[in-house]
Amino acid sequence: MTFSKRLGMYFQLTRLNRPIGILLLLWPTLWGVWIAGDGSPEFYIALIFVLGTVLMRSAGCAINDYADRDFDRHVKRTKERPVTSGRIAPHEALWVAASFAALAFVLILPLNNLTLLMSFPAVFLAASYPYTKRFFAIPQAYLGIAFGFGIPMAFAAQQGSVPTVAWLLLVANVFWAIAYDTEYAMVDRDDDIRIGIHSSARLFGKYDVAAVMISYAITLLLLSWAGLIIGADEWYFIGLMTAGGITLYHYRLIRSRSRKSCFKAFLHNNWFGAAVFAGIVLDYLTRSTLDFIP
Repeated sequence: MTFSKRLGMYFQLTRLNRPIGILLLLWPTLWGVWIAGDGSPEFYIALIFVLGTVLMRSAGCAINDYADRDFDRHVKRTKERPVTSGRIAPHEALWVAASFAALAFVLILPLNNLTLLMSFPAVFLAASYPYTKRFFAIPQAYLGIAFGFGIPMAFAAQQGSVPTVAWLLLVANVFWAIAYDTEYAMVDRDDDIRIGIHSSARLFGKYDVAAVMISYAITLLLLSWAGLIIGADEWYFIGLMTAGGITLYHYRLIRSRSRKSCFKAFLHNNWFGAAVFAGIVLDYLTRSTLDFIP
C-alpha cells in the first residue's frame, strides 16, 4: 500500500473525513470554555480545548474500531472500516489512538494541576466507551459523559475548581447524547439485535421516539437551570428556544423511523449544539456591551 493510501486509511480510522463527531464533542466543550471564562476565555485555552477535542475524538474512533472489529463486519454500514476490512492491522489502530492521546496530553501540559489530573479519567472514559456496548443497556449515557468531560476540565483550567454549574452542563450533555445517539442507534437497531450489541434504541423499543424527545426536553431544562445560575439574559434563552425548535424538526424526521431520516436527524444535531453556543456567546457579548454604557 502506498503512503498516500495508508494515510487515507488513517483518516478513515480517525474519522477526520467525517467531522460530525468532532462537532458533537466540540460544542459542549465550547459551552464550558465560554461560561468558565465568563464570556472572555483566554485564546490559548480555547485553542488547547479545540485541538484537544479533535485529537481525543480521533483517538476514540481508533479505539472504537479496534474494540468493534469483530462486530463491524456484520453491519453493512461499518463492514468496510479499515480495521474490520483488514486494511489496517489492529495493533496499528492502538498505536494511532495512543499517539493522538499523547499529543492531547502534551497540549494541556501548560495548564494547572487540576486539569492535568482530570485528563486521566477523560482518557479512561474515551478508551472504555466502546466496551460498554457489551454490557450497559444505555451506552449512549456513558458516551455523553465521555463527550462532555471537557466541560469540567474547562472550568478546572480557567477557575481552578469545578463548580455546580459545570456538572449541570455535563449532565445536560449526557441527555443530549442520549437523544442524538439514540437517533443514530435507530439506524443500526436491527443489526445490533442480530449481533447482540446493546443500545438505547433497543432498550426503548417502540418508545424510542418519545425517549428521544424527553431527552431533548431534559437537556433544555438543565441548560435553562444553568442559565439561571450564571445570570444569563435573553440571548441565552433565545439560543435554547432555537435549539428547541430544532428538536421539533428532529421529531418530524424520526417519527417514521426510517434509517435515512434518523441518520439525517443525528447529523442535524450539529445545529442544536451551535444554537446553544451562539446563545451563550451573544448573551455574554450583550452583557459586556451594556457594562460599558454609562
